[in-house]
Amino acid sequence: MSLLSALSRPLAALVAAQTRNWSRHPRRAQQRIFDELVRNGRMTAFGQDHAFDTIRTYAHFSKQVPVRDYEALRPWLDRVKAAEDHVLWPGKPLYLAKTSGTTSGAKYIPITRASIPNHIESTRNALLNYIHRTGKARFLDGKLIFISGSPALDTTNGILTGRLSGIVNHHVPAYLRRNQLPSYATNTIEDWEVKVDAIVEETLRADMRFISGIPPWVQMYFDRLTTRTGKPIKDIFPNFELFVYGGVNYEPYRAKIEQSIGRPVDSIELYPASEGFIAYQDIPGDPGMLLMLNSGIFYEFIPLAEYFSPNPTRLPIWEVQPGVNYAIVLNTNAGLWGYSLGDTVRFVSTDPYRLVVTGRVKHFISAFGEHVIAEEVEKALAAASRLVHAEVIEFTVAPQVSPPEGGLPYHEWFIEFGKQPENLEKFRLAIDESLQRQNIYYRDLIAGHILQPLRIRPLAKDTFITYMRNEGKLGGQNKVPRLSNDRALVDGLAQL
Repeated sequence: MSLLSALSRPLAALVAAQTRNWSRHPRRAQQRIFDELVRNGRMTAFGQDHAFDTIRTYAHFSKQVPVRDYEALRPWLDRVKAAEDHVLWPGKPLYLAKTSGTTSGAKYIPITRASIPNHIESTRNALLNYIHRTGKARFLDGKLIFISGSPALDTTNGILTGRLSGIVNHHVPAYLRRNQLPSYATNTIEDWEVKVDAIVEETLRADMRFISGIPPWVQMYFDRLTTRTGKPIKDIFPNFELFVYGGVNYEPYRAKIEQSIGRPVDSIELYPASEGFIAYQDIPGDPGMLLMLNSGIFYEFIPLAEYFSPNPTRLPIWEVQPGVNYAIVLNTNAGLWGYSLGDTVRFVSTDPYRLVVTGRVKHFISAFGEHVIAEEVEKALAAASRLVHAEVIEFTVAPQVSPPEGGLPYHEWFIEFGKQPENLEKFRLAIDESLQRQNIYYRDLIAGHILQPLRIRPLAKDTFITYMRNEGKLGGQNKVPRLSNDRALVDGLAQL
């Protein structure tokens, strides 16, 4: 055991005690954050526009500050981007995190001196919690890899600008940096496929023990390693013991990644976003993620059924209920106020508050009133894959409203398999039956002969990689949308 892993244990115990304290008093933790945010917000242009000096309670705040998405908040965000002082938060941001927006083009999310600890310390605490819960710290004694975007930063009106993962890379603690791979030079390679090949070269003979990244891009890295060596990951990295992931639901990828590794490894799910680090999996094996209630974010939740209504219900954490799908709204010490993140979540526990991500507000299929969400298709796919021992690399679903062959419309699933099921029809029916059990509207449409059961279109190897490359979205934090209400994405896939 190294000094680093030995010293991590008392720090892990301290963080665990602190976490127990605030998680047992959620309302108190959130009220403290709320008071701090409003107090700082009074000194800003946004605070003056919304009379923050009169706000004393959350009820008053929710009347003064409407819920806005990026486009609606853009008049203030553009002023921040122009390096104007005291717009959304006192002073100027340290960074602008650049993300790919689906409707807004590139989005620029401020990260302030006050908010950067939220991104850094939450990840650190997730790892320390794992050490405290399991007693396992050996992964700190070997090499660690974060498969992420480039740490090379540009400037926008004097403000450092880049991908969140690249920004965070600059704040990796010194005691971890000596074991961190890939090198800075490799990490700054812009061409994703060239970068993955360079990562393979750097890590092939290293004692890799900790690997972190978005599952489809980690799978790409594993495939390149196995192609190069002819060996499973367990033989290339015999001490590999912890996989940390986020950004997408792991379950559709689990079978393929575990097959690539060749044995089970522990995993931790994180819920990071450019707008803030929201939650992490604090109990190994439990799908719920602990909501970060003490880390610079005051949360609001809108029942998904009301999200598009003119005056939706807005709930603080102490009023949410388990089992309900909510749209998540953030108020942060980076200056985001009433900010609709676009994600939907469901609480699996309220003591403490643990949640799972169920999809995106705008990513669902409701071409016929069924309102099928990402959580439902991911559960159905995972269950069917286990049943027939299939391995899925990537997938997306879209409606076929006017089938060219005639007949009733249907949902069309575009799936790239790592291992195709021997009985594709059994696999198809298993998915459809699972969806009908989960979604009564979908079931009624099938029973009423409005829809026919879903169809599957298997895709050739690397179809999704080719599509994302053509779209300029290969690697990094880019993800394939699970669900679409139109066929723009799948028509692009069909042409490859």
